[in-house]
Amino acid sequence: MPERLTELVRALLETETDWESVSRGSLIGWLVFYALFLLHAATDDDGFLLIDHVNLIVHEAGHLLFGWLGMTLGLYGGTLLQFLVPLALGLYFWHERKTAAVAFVVFVLFENCLYTSVYMADARAQGLPLVTVGDPDAGGHDWNQILSRWGLLGYDTKLAALVRVCGWLGMLATPAWLIHRHRQTEP
Repeated sequence: MPERLTELVRALLETETDWESVSRGSLIGWLVFYALFLLHAATDDDGFLLIDHVNLIVHEAGHLLFGWLGMTLGLYGGTLLQFLVPLALGLYFWHERKTAAVAFVVFVLFENCLYTSVYMADARAQGLPLVTVGDPDAGGHDWNQILSRWGLLGYDTKLAALVRVCGWLGMLATPAWLIHRHRQTEP
């Protein structure tokens, strides 16, 4: 299994000539954007970043969309959709070899880990203000319910820390990948 995973990663990172090139000016612009966003995330006090307004809308839409498939999927649907949207866009742009677009949506995908980690870490404390669609009495704290079902509620902050680290690693790796692709497509 580890050999297959290594082969897959190698194939994904393999130099291909059909990727859309990223000009030096565009690369610098994107790197400035990522640096400013990472600074914003690192210095944020409340755990709710500017982009999280969009994440919240997608999250709540996920409850409505997946709610048609039952209460359990409705519960998981918020987090599912907030990760599925950038993942689906990333796969599409990967297929189309749109370098900057892949980098952006993958960056957003990993930023969702930060957003989710704040919500996860609050599962026991339930101190965050909740937003819900539909009947407010039928809602509740998603991660309190999810982790309770799994018998992991006592690990909410540890799991959240792990998700947060994954988010930071991914957000830092994404600009590195963009630089890598720029070097591969540079004339």
